[in-house]
Amino acid sequence: MKIVFMGTPQAAVPTLERILADGHEVVGVYTQPDRPSGRGNRVAFSPVKQRAIEQGIPVYQPQKIRTDESIEQFRSLQADIAVVVAYGRILPEAFLTAFPRSAVNVHFSLLPKYRGAAPVNWAIVNGETETGVTTMLMDAGLDTGDVLLQSSTAIRTTETSIELMERLAIMGADLLAETLSDLDKIEPRKQDHDMASSAPILRKDDGMIDWNLSAAEIANRVRGFQPFPTAFTYYQGMRLTIWAAETSLADHALQAAPGQIVTAKGSYLIVSCGDKSTLGISDLQLEGRRRLSTLDFLNGISIREGEVLGRNNE
Repeated sequence: MKIVFMGTPQAAVPTLERILADGHEVVGVYTQPDRPSGRGNRVAFSPVKQRAIEQGIPVYQPQKIRTDESIEQFRSLQADIAVVVAYGRILPEAFLTAFPRSAVNVHFSLLPKYRGAAPVNWAIVNGETETGVTTMLMDAGLDTGDVLLQSSTAIRTTETSIELMERLAIMGADLLAETLSDLDKIEPRKQDHDMASSAPILRKDDGMIDWNLSAAEIANRVRGFQPFPTAFTYYQGMRLTIWAAETSLADHALQAAPGQIVTAKGSYLIVSCGDKSTLGISDLQLEGRRRLSTLDFLNGISIREGEVLGRNNE
């Protein structure tokens, strides 16, 4: 097939690579415009753009896609189908109907669950034990199109959203390959909109830890809010990012207030949470310093049992 590929992050790259490996002709790649990032605000190419350049594929990065010029440029590529993987924009109807086989999306959840920009993150945050990948025919709604194929996987108990995304990206590439191969045989099926749940774009404030939540809920946020916005709190006025944590069995801490440090010794940094639960922190980073294990962290910073974490204690 002649394909226009639309994607931006690293999670989209395996699907692009699989399309090429399967012998399809990618006549153009659409990706988000280059933006400054990192220290020094240097302009960086998206992972999809970088891969397209390496393969000699024309790259298109329109600032606006709802213009006549953008639509005509898209149509001029005369592809059979568009394949969309985390492109980062809702496509107008004119894009979805530009090619004979329309547009197929690879979405990283088991639709209709977790429609939106951050399905992998919210699945972990909400304590799901299973997720997967869906291919669907795109329509004008937000992840509301007819389902083509799905593939499921268990979410591992200590898996972060970064790790899960890496697995789902490979699964998505395989599922898209199967979808394109059997496109004429697959019977699209309507989604049950009553079963839909949302996965909105992540915002910085989502990562602020509410110590009134249970330790299990906070541990899920630690895993699910990576690499952004991360799960964070405050210690003596400085932002404290928690990178790894799990529920603890510190029964002596049941009377402590949420956010109170009940153990700070050796490899153990245990904090009281809601529902009379406790969280054991194993990997953390104080503002302006390196990420450290709890053992190394406590060797360098004097934290006292009884201190309370949180913004109100700056």
